[in-house]
Amino acid sequence: MFKLNERIDNDTFEICDLPLCTVRLMNDEQYPWLILVPKIANVSELHQLEMTDQQQLLLEINQASQVIEDLFTPTKINIASLGNMVSQLHIHVIGRFDSDIAWPGPVWGQHPPCPYADEEIIHKLKVAFKHLQSRA
Repeated sequence: MFKLNERIDNDTFEICDLPLCTVRLMNDEQYPWLILVPKIANVSELHQLEMTDQQQLLLEINQASQVIEDLFTPTKINIASLGNMVSQLHIHVIGRFDSDIAWPGPVWGQHPPCPYADEEIIHKLKVAFKHLQSRA
């Protein structure tokens, strides 16, 4: 049975559930940073997913990227699966700007996170995903 990793749960806000993934927002206002976690137990690597789930994951990564692009118009979108700190399979979808604090380097470990001061962005993301799903 799927259970969200405690560290991911503690460091993020719930945005929505897609057919395969739960979508979370990293609590760091320096970057629009979504995390997609496939709701499948005991999976740590992409190749461990069935091919149909891999295809669905790609579709959901594209949807998350589209939401970030529509809401934030970033310079670049970074997509990554690391799993060094949290082995549960999860995909980072991060909007990057040539003006952000870590540009052009990676976001991991560069600067302490700045927690969101209000929940406005959470609401905007929920609405954007709902709108995207209604068009599908």
